[in-house]
Amino acid sequence: MLSEQLLELVPGAAEVRGVQRLTGGASRETWSFDALIDGEWRPLVMRSGRSGRGSMTVEALAFDAAAGAGVPEPRIVARGDSFLVMERIEGETIARRILREEKFAALRPLLAEQCGEILARIHSIPREAIPDLEGGDPLTDTAAMIHSFEEPSPALELGLAWLERNRPEPERGVVLHGDFRLGNLIIGEEGVRAVLDWELVHRGDPCQDLGYLCVRAWRFGGEYPVGGFGTYEDLFRGSERISGREVDPARVRWWEVFGTVWWGGACMQQAWRHLSGSDRSVEL
Repeated sequence: MLSEQLLELVPGAAEVRGVQRLTGGASRETWSFDALIDGEWRPLVMRSGRSGRGSMTVEALAFDAAAGAGVPEPRIVARGDSFLVMERIEGETIARRILREEKFAALRPLLAEQCGEILARIHSIPREAIPDLEGGDPLTDTAAMIHSFEEPSPALELGLAWLERNRPEPERGVVLHGDFRLGNLIIGEEGVRAVLDWELVHRGDPCQDLGYLCVRAWRFGGEYPVGGFGTYEDLFRGSERISGREVDPARVRWWEVFGTVWWGGACMQQAWRHLSGSDRSVEL
């Protein structure tokens, strides 16, 4: 049983209770539980790889490195190649609630600037803190992903063509989160309490993370361009305050279009995992 496995994985755990599978996650599973450690019940979560989809060692390094750079993160209490056990941080992750509930009304106008600050801290992580991160050419890789399916998509082809015509000059390669958006952030009424889901961490242009947060899919029906809750100006101001570098709006716009096309290809890829029978999942 999972409870028995958790007793073995968590150092010093004498008892485990309340094991519950949490919703979400197309490539990872997340379980919530409490562990009795040194006479005290501690709220924890375990993230585990799904269907053998890659090591979590790099993800663990990213959590540690981000915390060291001032990014709000849960503390890891146990780790392995296929799992992470972390402290459980209370808060909201469901985008619809963050964008619509009254208790977050005062936060929403402040959130884009706060996200810009957090992203700048992520981009300040020393590259040696997470060694051997992949970089590569994201546009070439995305085109190859889309073309690997025998499924014509004129809209995505138009997007790829526009991206190729308007490709900016290469930028310095910094550590990127890769999936920074609502759903991967734990939010409290005062702001971001934790940044989660580092499985797409890689090296690249810092504007990639900024543009990705502005992709329409990640606005979840909200009226504003940044995550549905804020303006470009607020996002850029937060980033510039921490990084000391001016943000190029045109460059961010290119990455916003890229993120839209990439997500189209990623949806095809996730659907194929189910349709091919390799990873049966209603969610996929």
